[in-house]
This record gives sequence, C-alpha cells and structure tokens, in this order.
Amino acid sequence: MSDNAEGLLKRPLYGMKIDPVGLSTLTLQSVFGLPQELLVTLHIKDPTILPPPIDNTPQSSKYAPEKDVETPDGEITLSTTCQLCSASFPDVHEQRLHVKSDWHNYNLKQKVRGSQSVSESEFEKLVDALDESISGSGSESSESEADGEGAKESTLSALLKKQAKLSHPISQEDLMLKKRKRGADKPPLIWFSTSLLPTNTSLGIYRALFTNSEQGNPDAVDVVRKKQLLPVPARPPPADGSNGVPLPSTMTSPHIFLSMVGGGHFAGMIVSLAPKVGKQSTGTEQRQALVVAHKTFHRYTTRRKQGGAQSANDSAKGAAHSAGSTLRRYNEVALEQEIRTLLAAWKDLIGASQLIFVRATGSSNRRILFGPYENQILRQNDPRNRTFPFSTRRATQAELMRAFVEITRVKVSEVDTAALAMAAAAAAQSEAERASSQAKAPILQAKAKPSREEEVANLHTTQLQAMIRRSKAPALHSYLVTNSLSPEFLFYPPSTQANHHAPTPLHLASSINSPAVVLALLTKAGADPSVVNREGKPPFDLAGERGTRDAFRVARSEIGEGKWNWNAAHVPAPLSKAEADNREERERGEAGKAELERRKAEEDRLRNEVKVVDNGSKKAGRGPGAVEKTAEERREEDGRGMSPQMRMMVERERRARAAEARLGRSRLA
Repeated sequence: MSDNAEGLLKRPLYGMKIDPVGLSTLTLQSVFGLPQELLVTLHIKDPTILPPPIDNTPQSSKYAPEKDVETPDGEITLSTTCQLCSASFPDVHEQRLHVKSDWHNYNLKQKVRGSQSVSESEFEKLVDALDESISGSGSESSESEADGEGAKESTLSALLKKQAKLSHPISQEDLMLKKRKRGADKPPLIWFSTSLLPTNTSLGIYRALFTNSEQGNPDAVDVVRKKQLLPVPARPPPADGSNGVPLPSTMTSPHIFLSMVGGGHFAGMIVSLAPKVGKQSTGTEQRQALVVAHKTFHRYTTRRKQGGAQSANDSAKGAAHSAGSTLRRYNEVALEQEIRTLLAAWKDLIGASQLIFVRATGSSNRRILFGPYENQILRQNDPRNRTFPFSTRRATQAELMRAFVEITRVKVSEVDTAALAMAAAAAAQSEAERASSQAKAPILQAKAKPSREEEVANLHTTQLQAMIRRSKAPALHSYLVTNSLSPEFLFYPPSTQANHHAPTPLHLASSINSPAVVLALLTKAGADPSVVNREGKPPFDLAGERGTRDAFRVARSEIGEGKWNWNAAHVPAPLSKAEADNREERERGEAGKAELERRKAEEDRLRNEVKVVDNGSKKAGRGPGAVEKTAEERREEDGRGMSPQMRMMVERERRARAAEARLGRSRLA
C-alpha cells in the first residue's frame, strides 16, 4: 500500500510534481481528474478523527488562574492573568497575544456597554453563528493601499455589526425571507479517506467547488465521482474529412469565472475545469490549465503613501481640488466602465459558468461588479457566487491562475500521531508541574483596605507637607491648632523613603531650608528640636544653609535654655534676632560695597582701553608713513560684522543721502 500511496502523491498536475517527503501538508491531483482506483475506495472521513484545522487565534490557557505569588527567595512574581476574561497564561508573551485578540476586545466592548463578559467557548459560538462568513476572505497581503472602506472586516467588527442588527428586531416574515448565506457555519474543506493511503492521511476538497444542490447531497463521494472530466487534447482532430475544425471543447465543457478587484487593479479569467493534455519534448504527458479568456486592468485610483481610494477620501473629508485627486476620480470612472464593458463582452461565457469566484474589497469595488446598473451581468443573489476560501494577493493574471490551481487541487493532510502523543504528554507534564508548584508556593495575601485612622493620617500628611514646601508658616500653625495635631506629628506612611528621612514637620522644613517655617514651628507651635529621625539625626543636622541654622539659634535665644535639650539637638550657642539681622545687614552692605568696587574697577579698565585705542588710531593717521584709506575700504570696515541684508540696507541709505545732496546743490545753483 505504501508504494501505491507514493505513486498517487507523485502524479503530475499542471506540469508540477509533488514531493511528500518531510511535508505535513501536501497537494494531490485536480479534483476533476482523480485516478479511478482512488475513486473506488474513497469515503467520507469520520468526523471524530478529522485532522486538526490550522488556527492562528490565541488559544485559551489550560492553567488555572494564578495570582501574584512569593517565591522562597522572597521575590514576588507578577501574575499573567486576565481578570476581564477570567483566563491565565503560562508567560507574559501569551498574555500580550491575548490582549490583542478579538475575544479580549469583545469583552472590553461588553464591559463598556455594562454587559457580562463571555468565555472563550461562548465567543467561538458567537463567531460560528455569524450571518456572514469571515474566514479566509479578508487577509489580502498586498491590498493595504486599497479602499479605506474596503479594509478587511475582522471577526470582532462583524460580530458587533450583527449584534447591532439584532438590537433592532425584525418581523418573522422578513426573517423567513432572509436567506442564510451558504456554508457560514461549515469548515471550508470536506475531508475524505481511502484505503490506498495510510490511516493518518486525509484528502480535502474545498466546499466552494460544490454547487448548492451538490452540497445538499448526503453522498459526497458520488458527487466527486460525477465531477470527473476527460482532459482536452491540445489539437482536436477535424470533425470529418473536410478542413473544418469543430468548436473548442471548452465552450461545451464546464468552466468557472474568477475575478479580483481592489486598489485600482482588476483581473478576470474564465478557465475550463478540464485540463489540456500535451506532451513535452521528452515525450512525457503534461497537463496544463486551459484558459478560455482572461483580461487585466490597472488604473491609478489609490492615494500613494496614504492609502484609500479617492472616493473614500472625498466621502470622509470632502472633495479635494488637487491635480492628483482629479486624475484619481477620472481613473475610478474609467476603471468602472472598462470592467463593466468586459463583463458585457463575456456575458455568454459568464452565464454558462458553473461557479463564479469574486474577490472585491470594499463596497465601492463590489458596486462596480454587482451594481445595480443597467444591463448588469453579475447579481448579488446568484447562487453560483463564491469567495476565495484562502488568502489572496494583488489582482493579477498570475494570482488568478494560482488561485484556480489552489482551489481545484486535492489537499493532503498527514497527522503525525507520535508527535501529537508526545506534545500531549509534554503538556500534561507541564500542567502537573505547574499545579504542584502552585500548591507549594504560598499565595500572597491581598493588600488590606486602609483603616479610618490610616486614611486620616494620610490626609494630614499630604496637607502638612504641601504647606511646608510652600513656606506657609501661618497656615501651618493654624492647621496644627485646628486639627489638634502635635508639632511632632509623624508622617504616614513611615515606610517611604521621604518620610524615613524627614518623619516630622520640623525635619522636613529643615531639610528644604525654610527658616520661616522652622522658626514658627519652634517658637509658636512648640516643636521639640531633639527628636531624631530613623537615621538618628535631629532636624538641625538636616539644615543645608546658614539662614536655616540661624533660625534654630534664634529660637534657642527666644525660648530659653531650660525647655529643650539644645545640646542633644546639636544647636550651637543662642543668637538673638537683632544680632542675626545686624549680621545679615552688615554682610549685605559688604557685598554691595564689593560689587561697587568691582564695577568701578571694570569701568576704569574699559576707559583706559578706549584711550589706548584712540591714541593708536590718531598716531597711525598722522604719522609720516600713514596711508589714508579709500572710500571702498572705509565702507568695508564699516560693514564688517554685518549680514548681507544689513549691508544692502546701509548701501541703499548711503546712496539715497548722496542723491539728496546732489539735488540740494542743483537747487542752489
């Protein structure tokens, strides 16, 4: 059986060969040209053992919600949980991916609306119940410059639009008339299996290749057998002995219509489902896709480096009046006319097509194809309409051919059971280890709510510190008296760095060098200068300026020696207020006198320098060897250091004065 399977997987398709060695997802032959031995043994895959679909959405964590825990070393590890979605994650990377997911953003919208959050399974059910399929139709990689309104519709936006529609209920008759879109809740691939291939190998065919009636047929294998077509010879023989040749078989054989439009690019193609068979130079058989008709258009309709069509920008911001916007508007109209003219020319071929595959990003592009307009060819309610069930790129002929080959190929999926078993075992082991580590690690207790006393202490701390920093001595004293607070009030919380260094109002006033507040606290509020902070320093040791230290000495002089232990407070000998003021006035006078002397010396120096320069210039001009400067040299010397604009202004003024002088002399003459 292995030899037969390898032979099946290596059969050529459209001139290409498939190498299954080392690949997990392979491609087989065309759906319309399967081998007879494969068709005989083909049967539907058991739904319970279908190959797992590729899912790029963030998966929900299997771990129980975790909180911040404290390790044995005393370190606190951050929680990787989402309280909104009630989910936890193994690491921070997974948590960040979850925050960007549609599930998390949907729950955020629910919270804003005042609704309950949904679990991941409930969110998946909501997505599966969407009226319009959003799988694989909106990830065109090169359409970033397409219409602004034609950006891809995400799962979240589609779900929110559906809920907005449900908020406005419709009548039962309208609900019955509304037709459910084809295959909205079904996977894009139908999986088959055969006894000719290993049990872990599945064959998949895109559901979009089946018509509506064929999808309703329970015997999908019989539908696939009826779809088999004979290949078209490269050169059909004459119909009789005459020289005439019959009509091409592609006109009578089944064919499909494919088109893509977006970003000013259009590509259309009609391809026969029966391949064309020819021979290479080596004599081997070669199968190629038989294209009945094809056409591409391109117009400059997209705003470069900004994105979005010109019509979308006009609708959002108003009509622009630049040359580029006018050209883009003209090209949009021209592109629409060219596409509709081509569709009218292909009317018979499109009408005879079995299926119609369309990719049109945005309402403006869909309006080009589906109108409404007079004598339109494509209809919105046509049961043959399909979208490409995979990602597509820019609309070109090569991209259409790639899409045709991709959609008509049989997909092969090989499930590595050993790898799946190992992954499951590793996941179970990691989950067990995590559960055991969580059981051993102590859970960090939640922070207790502050008591009433703590809240009041925190309020007093904020008010006192603000007044001290602003040097509001009268307001500070009034606040202490009004609230019956001690001058040695300890700031809260004491564990902070600032309150550790300056725990009392006197410490804080001394550390920020506020003599007025220090004097008011000592003389009026009665603060104790011998109280020390957690570093064992009294307030005097925190003073950084002489004015603040003099305030302590003045307070010692006014209060007296018997009230406080001034030596323990490290306060020097007392100093009266008059002595402090006299010393300050004397120092201010000495500083002013020194400044006057400095200014006088500077003026004398400048005066002497000016005299020396003047004497030197006079000697240079009167000496026997002195050379008188010309007018041009004098002008250059006068304009030295000026900018070109200033020189022009000076020269213009000089010429104006010279002209006025000439006019004055002429009048006198």
